[in-house]
Amino acid sequence: MEWYMYLAVIAAGLFAGFVNTLAGSGSLITLPLLMFLGLPANVANGTNRIGVLVQSIVSSVSFKKQKLFTVEEGLWMSLPAIAGALLGSLVAVRINERIMELLIGGLLIIMFFIILYKPEQWVREHALSASMRRRWWVPVIFFFIGIYGGFIQAGVGFFLLGALVLGAGMDLTKANAHKVFIVAAMTALALVVFIISGQVFWLYGIILAAGQGVGAWLGSRVAVSWGPKVVRIILLVAVLASALKLTGVFDLVLRQF
Repeated sequence: MEWYMYLAVIAAGLFAGFVNTLAGSGSLITLPLLMFLGLPANVANGTNRIGVLVQSIVSSVSFKKQKLFTVEEGLWMSLPAIAGALLGSLVAVRINERIMELLIGGLLIIMFFIILYKPEQWVREHALSASMRRRWWVPVIFFFIGIYGGFIQAGVGFFLLGALVLGAGMDLTKANAHKVFIVAAMTALALVVFIISGQVFWLYGIILAAGQGVGAWLGSRVAVSWGPKVVRIILLVAVLASALKLTGVFDLVLRQF
């Protein structure tokens, strides 16, 4: 890999760590990047978890120092998500590479429209009306979100924020802190499954994690007024381009010229 590609991986990690800490979907950048660098879809899926774990730990430590959550409360809420992540990761390591490419490509198309819809704004608008009373079905929702996170990971932050705000009745600030802790817990278990299955490329994963760790540190401390708009534009362009490439649409169009 050329030297400038290492810089690209670090930059992508920095951006992903920042975005994931503030909202979610940073893996929509890093996962396709790892595949474009030549990693098989399954290995890219596993390698991506290294950076996610590092950024989530960094963010969790920062949020804990700010007293936005306690480890005890975070662990209790993480249990169903951890169980789901184990199931999802076990399924992911057994799927054919081409099928995984198509699944990721299809997911990117879906996430394109989810990002376009501005899900974090919808959650924010409904935050004040959410009851602080915990509902019995919230752990069930966390379990299914965990399955999704263990399987692919990309975009799981949006779903967790929705469950924490609308289901558990948290305000956005506290929900964001719990989100990164839950992601750290379920990613740690999923990563073990991918490591045992030999679906982790450590060099790319460590480089990516370095960038994501710094990005997470910045994201947990910085709020920029123009951030959401710029982040959304970058995500939309990157996600659409990656989806067209992975589903074969881009290559089909090129063959027409």
